[in-house]
Amino acid sequence: MIEGFAPRVAVLALDGVVLSDLAIPSDVFAMAGYEVRVCSEGVRVETNHAVLSPPWRLESLRRAHTVIVPGIHDISRETSPAALRAIRDAAQRGARVASVCTGAFALAQTGLLDGLRATTHWRAASVLAARYPRIEVDPTVLYIDNGAILTSAGAAAALDLCLHMIRLDRGADAAAAAARASVMPLERGGGQAQFIEHALPTSDSLVDTMTWLQANLDRELPLSAMAREAGMSTRTLSRRFREQVGMTPAKWLTRARVRRAQRLLETTSQSIEDIAVATGFGSAAVLRDNFSRLVGTSPREYRRAFRRDDRRRL
Repeated sequence: MIEGFAPRVAVLALDGVVLSDLAIPSDVFAMAGYEVRVCSEGVRVETNHAVLSPPWRLESLRRAHTVIVPGIHDISRETSPAALRAIRDAAQRGARVASVCTGAFALAQTGLLDGLRATTHWRAASVLAARYPRIEVDPTVLYIDNGAILTSAGAAAALDLCLHMIRLDRGADAAAAAARASVMPLERGGGQAQFIEHALPTSDSLVDTMTWLQANLDRELPLSAMAREAGMSTRTLSRRFREQVGMTPAKWLTRARVRRAQRLLETTSQSIEDIAVATGFGSAAVLRDNFSRLVGTSPREYRRAFRRDDRRRL
């Protein structure tokens, strides 16, 4: 740690702020020795669960080393011009600006994300991408560091983002100390996947085919077999998948198999080899390759993190 180094972090509380998104960066940076100021445009901030009275106003953003914009519950809410101007001015002055979860919508309104890759909670990613087409939205990662502009996914990903910034500022030892104080492991890499549970798509002309595929994941399923079940030509089936699902049948099938593998890893004690066969991958090596590519971690590590242990006792 650099002696006397105490950069200021301004955490902006917007109306409708998600309390956990506000609390996590406030606490983690404070534990790491930063000066933290929770600020707002007015003296009162309404949330879904409480009414807050932050002690500082937007002027605090002018002297902040880092500005954090937490998420809000209602992503249709427009951020006030004064708050947007304060965020934009801080960035132009050279402050590091980061959003947590749906705080990316406020950054998008400032224009700071135009031309950049960004992330948010996976449930809100499609809305962000549709509303702001100049942003390359990646819903699969925990956080994205563009240098002076950073964005993170929701919930626990805020911790990963904060530890990442502390490590950049003060080194690995300081980040490790902050992680221990937060009672969490060292931050996961930003490229690790958000752990998304995908529901079955409901496109009318494909739902029966998708349901059949889900029931037969352990079988060999070439495109010709899928088309035969759907009663379409392979070309028509491929076109329908691209139009309605946004990917090829083969890519959708691989994702469905990975989702099944996730569920088996969570709920059974089957070996990786048996799960590979049950999900149609055929071998543990093929399962590991596809699983790591789509989920961002190995099947073994995923099981360690998400296995439901029914033997636990209160």
